[in-house]
Amino acid sequence: MSIDENDAQVARASRLDCAALSDALDRLAIVGQCYKIRPCDPGFRMAGRAYTVLYESADDKQGNVGEFIDDVAPGSVIVIDNQGRDDVGTWGNILTEMAHRRGMAGTVIDGNNRDVALCRELGYPIFSRDTWMRTGKGRIRLKALQVPVTIGSVKVCPGDIVRGDADGVVVLPQAQVPKLLDIAEDITQKESRLRDDIRNGVRLDEARQRYDYHELQSPDYGK
Repeated sequence: MSIDENDAQVARASRLDCAALSDALDRLAIVGQCYKIRPCDPGFRMAGRAYTVLYESADDKQGNVGEFIDDVAPGSVIVIDNQGRDDVGTWGNILTEMAHRRGMAGTVIDGNNRDVALCRELGYPIFSRDTWMRTGKGRIRLKALQVPVTIGSVKVCPGDIVRGDADGVVVLPQAQVPKLLDIAEDITQKESRLRDDIRNGVRLDEARQRYDYHELQSPDYGK
């Protein structure tokens, strides 16, 4: 797939809400909704291709965090899997500053980040399980880059499209992106027309029936 085609898909995803993309995932029976991953600021929005990072406990060896970032392509979403460990952070203000300066689309962490004030000040989107100030330095170390990882019980592979907004984060597997975008755009259009009908005085039950509202996310829709 060409870079232009990749960019076009990310651009389409960026115009769709996570809720519509979630319904599209449900229709294709794909689990792509990252459980309990939320924005550090409700105004954060992001869309981009996943660059994946896997950490492990440092044990008795020296740990380190963040040395990968110089080699990540601008526009990427940095996706960090700390393997469920929530007693240390994996991201802070130095990484936020660097990612912002290098034009990353955002960061998603199954774990904690700290120095939240700076990402809000810069408008750099970070989505995480929680925030806490305890550093990961000396406690975790980099295990692998650009491998499949797990974020909020969702498998994320390098190059998947990651979309985040006030509702959280969804992941669109590369092979299913065209179908998912088509479905989400159709759902968005139908719900927009439904709201227009409501504004014009149509009963809610009638408007919902008109646009198959209760079936839009169903795997059986259209069959």
